Amino acid sequence: MKCFLPVLSCLAVLGVVSAQRQVAVQEGPLYRTEGSHITIWCNVSGYQGPSEQNFQWSIYLPSAPEREVQIVSTMDSSFPYAIYTQRVRSGKIYVERVQGNSALLHITDLQARDAGEYECHTPNTDERYFGSYSAKMNLMVIPDSLQSTAVRHTLHRVEQDPLELTCEVATETLQHSHLSVAWLRQRGSEKPVEVIALSRDFVLQSSSDYAQRQSLGEVRLDKLGSSTFRLTVFHLQPSDQGEFYCEATEWIQDPDGSWYPMTRKRSEGTVVNVQPTDKEFTVRLETDKRLYTVGEPAEFRCILEGQNTPDRYFAVSWAFNSSLIASMGPNAVPVLNSEFTHREARGQLKVAKESDNVFVLKIYHLRQEDSGKYNCRVTEREKTVTGEFIDKESKRPKNIPIIVLPIKSSISVEVASNASVVLEGENLHLSCSIRTAGRPLGRFSVIWQLVDRQNRRSNIMWLDRDGTVQPGTSYWERSSFGGVQMEQVQPNSFSLGIFNSRREDEGQYECHVTEWVRAVDGEWQVVGERRASTLVSITALETGFAVTAISRTPGVTYSDSFDLQCIIKPHYPARVPVSVTWRFQPVGTAEFHDLVTFTRDGGVQWGDRSSSFRTRTAIEKAESSNNVRLSISRASDTEAGKYQCVAELWRRNYNNSWTRLAERTSNLLEIRVLQPVTKLQVSKSKRTLTLVENRPIQLNCSVKSQTSQNSHFAVLWYVHKPSDADGKLILKTTHNSAFEYGTYAEEEGLRARLQFERHVSGGLFSLTVQRAEVSDSGSYYCHVEEWLLSPNYAWYKLAEEVSGRTEVTVKQPDSRLKLSQAQGNLSVLETRQVQLECVVLNRTSAASQLLVEWFVWKPNHPERETLARLSRDATFHYGEQAAKNNLKGRLHLESPSPGVYRLFIQNVAVQDSGTYSCRVEEWLPSPGGTWYRRAEDTAGQTAVQVMRPDAALQVDTVVPNATVSEKAAFQLDCSIVSRSSQDSRFAVAWYSLRTKAGGKRGSPGLEDGEEEGEEGEEEEEEDPTERTALLSVGPDAVFGPEGSPWEGRLRFQRLSPLLYRLTVLQASPRDTGNYSCRVEEWLPSPQKEWYRLTEEESAPIGIRVLDTSSTLQSIICSNDALFYFIFFYPFPIFGILIITILLVRFKSRNSSKNSDGKNGVPLLWIKEPHLNYSPTCLEPPVLKSAREDDVHSLCLKGKMPEGWLELGRIMKI
Repeated sequence: MKCFLPVLSCLAVLGVVSAQRQVAVQEGPLYRTEGSHITIWCNVSGYQGPSEQNFQWSIYLPSAPEREVQIVSTMDSSFPYAIYTQRVRSGKIYVERVQGNSALLHITDLQARDAGEYECHTPNTDERYFGSYSAKMNLMVIPDSLQSTAVRHTLHRVEQDPLELTCEVATETLQHSHLSVAWLRQRGSEKPVEVIALSRDFVLQSSSDYAQRQSLGEVRLDKLGSSTFRLTVFHLQPSDQGEFYCEATEWIQDPDGSWYPMTRKRSEGTVVNVQPTDKEFTVRLETDKRLYTVGEPAEFRCILEGQNTPDRYFAVSWAFNSSLIASMGPNAVPVLNSEFTHREARGQLKVAKESDNVFVLKIYHLRQEDSGKYNCRVTEREKTVTGEFIDKESKRPKNIPIIVLPIKSSISVEVASNASVVLEGENLHLSCSIRTAGRPLGRFSVIWQLVDRQNRRSNIMWLDRDGTVQPGTSYWERSSFGGVQMEQVQPNSFSLGIFNSRREDEGQYECHVTEWVRAVDGEWQVVGERRASTLVSITALETGFAVTAISRTPGVTYSDSFDLQCIIKPHYPARVPVSVTWRFQPVGTAEFHDLVTFTRDGGVQWGDRSSSFRTRTAIEKAESSNNVRLSISRASDTEAGKYQCVAELWRRNYNNSWTRLAERTSNLLEIRVLQPVTKLQVSKSKRTLTLVENRPIQLNCSVKSQTSQNSHFAVLWYVHKPSDADGKLILKTTHNSAFEYGTYAEEEGLRARLQFERHVSGGLFSLTVQRAEVSDSGSYYCHVEEWLLSPNYAWYKLAEEVSGRTEVTVKQPDSRLKLSQAQGNLSVLETRQVQLECVVLNRTSAASQLLVEWFVWKPNHPERETLARLSRDATFHYGEQAAKNNLKGRLHLESPSPGVYRLFIQNVAVQDSGTYSCRVEEWLPSPGGTWYRRAEDTAGQTAVQVMRPDAALQVDTVVPNATVSEKAAFQLDCSIVSRSSQDSRFAVAWYSLRTKAGGKRGSPGLEDGEEEGEEGEEEEEEDPTERTALLSVGPDAVFGPEGSPWEGRLRFQRLSPLLYRLTVLQASPRDTGNYSCRVEEWLPSPQKEWYRLTEEESAPIGIRVLDTSSTLQSIICSNDALFYFIFFYPFPIFGILIITILLVRFKSRNSSKNSDGKNGVPLLWIKEPHLNYSPTCLEPPVLKSAREDDVHSLCLKGKMPEGWLELGRIMKI
C-alpha cells in the first residue's frame, strides 16, 4: 500500500495530460504463500467519461492459459464464474475501491489453485477505443513451509537469575527469501513487548523497554547452527515476568524492490515467573531550603526507596502541622482537604506523582501563615484477587519545618568595567550586578549616569521595570548610531556599552538601582534603592605619536632589491588607522616628491612622478602594527637618492566621519646602488658517446654557477670535424630564447632533427640530435654567454665561457635477423586446407619492418615461383604463381603474434603440390626518414603433396535376363551400388552387345545349357563383341543422340540419385540380344572444374523378344463382338458360380479341406513363380512379371475398355 499510492498519483497525473486510456497493474510475478491475504492494485488513466471507473478481474490458469476465468467485478454481481462465486459472496475475494480510477483486489485465504495470470480489465467509457483497456500480471502460490517451534513449559526464577530460551525456525521455500526472528514477552491482555529481534537485513534491535539492556549486553540473541535461535537474559528483573514466545517472519522481494512478509508463525510460549528478592522500602522527605520569603515557591519531595517499586502499590498522604493536606492512592489521583482545594484551583498548590518513586507537594506562592511542619506518609497496599486493596506496611519520615518571612529589600549593587584606563576609540563595557539575600522579590529599574571631571552629572541610559530602554538627552544621537547600548544580561545583571570612546567619555560611571514589588492590590511599590560607581580614564590617541625611517641595506647591488621601514610608535590597535606616505628625492635634485601613500582604509595611492617605481615597488603594512615597508626591486641609478616617510593619525567618529588627529615626519634615508660582479662558470668535463644509428644524440651544457638568479644565457652549439680547422655553428639560442640555425645545420639538413631544451633547474641546457646518422660523428661543445637585465629593462652581456667537448661516434646496428629452419612434409586431399608457417626467431630492431615473401618449387620446374608477398606496410600482394593456379581467392594470411606468419591455401588442388618456403627481409628506418634493407633470411622448406580421393564406384553386376512379347516394352536398369564422393556426378550410357562377323552370339542365358558350356570353353584372342550405343546421358544431364534402330522408342528415367532406367518401347524380334550400361564418375576440382575419376560397366542383360505375329490374342482383341462375348458375358455367370461353391463349402463342415486350397477355398488359378498371367489378354506367361502399364499397352490396340482392364486386375489378385 505504501508503494501503491505514489504510483497511483503519478499515473493519475499522466492520465490528465494524455487522452489515451492506459491500464496499469502491479508488476509481477508475485510470490505468495497458501492461506495468506494478498492485494493486487490496478488503476486506469487517460480515460474519458465518469470519474469513477469499473474494474473486472479475471485469471488465466496454467492448465488452460488461453481460457479466461472471471473472478469479480465492481459493476456486475453475476460476473464471477462458479468456482469463484461462493468465495466472492462470502467476502473472501472482493475489490476495494481506493479512488475513482484505482482499486485493490483482495484474496483473503489464498489457495494453490489461485496461481495464474491475473488480468485487470476496465470497461470502455470513451467515445472511441484508443489505448489499452487491460493489463496482466503473474501470481505464483507457493506452500507455506515456515515453521517456528519451541517447547512449552513454565519456569520459576528468582530476580537476577539468568534465562535461556531456544526456538527452531526453518523454511523450505525454493525462492530466495529472508527470515526475521523476534522474541516477545506478553503479560496477560497487555500488548506484547519486543525483547530482541533479528531483522531480515540481519540487524539486531529491541523495543524501548529492552534497548538499554541490549546495548549493555544484558539481552542477547544468538543463532546456533542453521535454524536455532537462542534468547539470553542474564539478570532477570521482576518486570521480565510473563510469557516469552518466538515469532518468525518470511520475507520476499517483489519486482518493484520492496520486501513483503509472505507468512508469519508464532511458537509455543514459555511462562516465566520472577520472584523479587526484597519487599522492604524506606521514605525520606526533601526540600531545597527551610527559610522563605512571602511569594516564593516551595517544593517538598517524598522519595520512596525499595525494590520493584513500579510493580508494587503505594498510597501517599501529605500533612501540615499534623493536619491532612491531601492523599493519593495507587491510582495517583490526589484528593485535597477542603482548605487547600481553593488554593489548588487557583494554581497556587499542586500534589502530584512525579515518578514511581517520587511524590511532590508544590506551593507556588507562599504565605506567611504557611510557616510550620510538613510531612508525608507512605503506605504499601496489596491487591487482592477481587481487585480490592488492603493496607500492609506504613512509613513516614521526620517533619521538615519551614519559616516564611515578610518581604524586605536586601539588594546590593556592584559596578565593574572592562578597564579603568582605556585608549581613545576603544570600547568601554560596564556591568551593574545586583545581589540579593534570597530570591528577587519583584523587578528592578536601572539608570546609568556619568559624573565628569567638572562634577557634572548626566543620564546616559536607563531601563524601567517593564524592560524599556531609553537614552539620555546628550546621548540620543550616539545611541541612534549604536555608539551607546544598554542590555539586561541576566535577571540581576545589567550592562552598558560605549563604543568608539572619546575624551569626553572620561569620568565616574554610576549605576542607580530601584527594587519594585507588586502589592496585593496589584500596584507596584518601591522596596529599596542602591547605587554604585567606578572611575574610567581615557588616554588620547596622539599621546607619544612618532615615526622613524630605517633601512638595513643603505648600499645595494645593481639589479638587487632593498627595503625601507617606516616604524610608527606607539603600537596602535588595528582599529586606529594611520596613513603613511613615502617621499623620494633623486640624486642630484633638491626637491622631494610623493612616491606612494598607504591610505587609512588600506588602499594604495601612487604619486604623479612614480611611474618608474610602480612595476618594481611593493608596499606592505604589518598586520600586528601600523609599520609600513617599502620594497624596491631591480635597483638602478634611478632609485638612488634620499627617502622619507610621513604618517597621519586618524579617528573614526560614531557617525562614520573621520578626524585627523596628528601628523609626523621621519628622518632621511640615503640609498646607494652598486654594479654586480660576474660568477659565471661552465662545466669543462669531457666525455665520449658511441651510439647506434637512428638513436638520439644527447648533448648537455651545464652552468655550474651564475651571477644572478635572474641571469639569462645565450648558448651557441658547435661541432668540430677532423677535416675542419675550426668548429662549425649548429644552433644559437639567444638570451631571450630566440633560435638561430647555424651554417652547419643548414648545409647538413639538421633543422628537422634538432631539439633544444632548457631544464627547470635553469643551469642545464640540452641539445638533442634526433635520428643520428653516421655523418653526425664529431666533437661537440657549447659557448655560453651570461646576460643580465638592467633596471631600465635593457639586456647586456656580462660574461662568456666555453664548455668541454663531447666526442660522438655513430654506427649502424648489427644484423640479428633469424628464421626457423624446420623442415616439413604434408600430404592432404583435394579441397582441404594447407597451413604454412614462417616464424621469425629474432630481429635486429623492434622498430624494424619486415617483408615476407612466399614461393614454391613445382615438380619438374627448377625455378621457384612467387605465391604471395606481405609488404612492409602490411599490404598483401599476389605473385605470378597465384594467377596461374587460381590461388587469388584461396590464399589467406594471418599473423597471430609478432614474428609469426601463417599462409593458408584453401580448397587445394593437385596442381598445388610442390615445395614451399618463405623469405623475410628486414628494413630499418634511416635517420633521414627513408627505409633501407638491413638483412634477409630464408626459412626451412615444406613439401606439400595434394592427392585426389580413391575411386569407390561400383555398378550392380547381378541383373536378371528377361523375355518380352513383340510390341511390348522392356526396361534396362543401371544401379550404382557405391560412389567415391557425395559430390559425384555420373555419365550413363546403354549399349547393345552384338557378336562380330565370324563370332558367336553373346547372349548368355538365351541358348540351352550345352551351347553355353561350349561358349565358355572357347577363348578368343580378340573381343568379338560389337557395341552399339542406345542412349548416353552426360554428367551435365545432356542427352546424346539415340541409336538408329531404337530412335523414338527410348524413354529415360532417373528413379533415384543412384538408379537410372532406360525403357525400350514397341519391342521387336530384332531387339533380342545382350545389353549393358557404362557409368563414368565425375568429381569437381577445387577450381570448380569437373574431371572423370573412374568408370564401371555392368554385366550384360539378356533380352528375348517373342514373335507373336498371328496369335489368339490378336484375333480376339481385333474383333469387338468377339471380345465382348468372351469377356463380358462370362463374368456374371462366373461370379454366381463362385458364390455357390463358397456356400456349399461353408455348409459342408464335415468335409475335408482341400490340400491345394487356402483357408478351405480352392485355388482358381495355378500361379507359377515369376510367371505373369493376364486374365484379359490371353498371352502366354513370361519370365518377368508383367506390369499394369504393360497389360494396358497390350490391350490398348484391342480397344479394351478401361473398366474391363481394372476388372482384369481385380480378378488377377
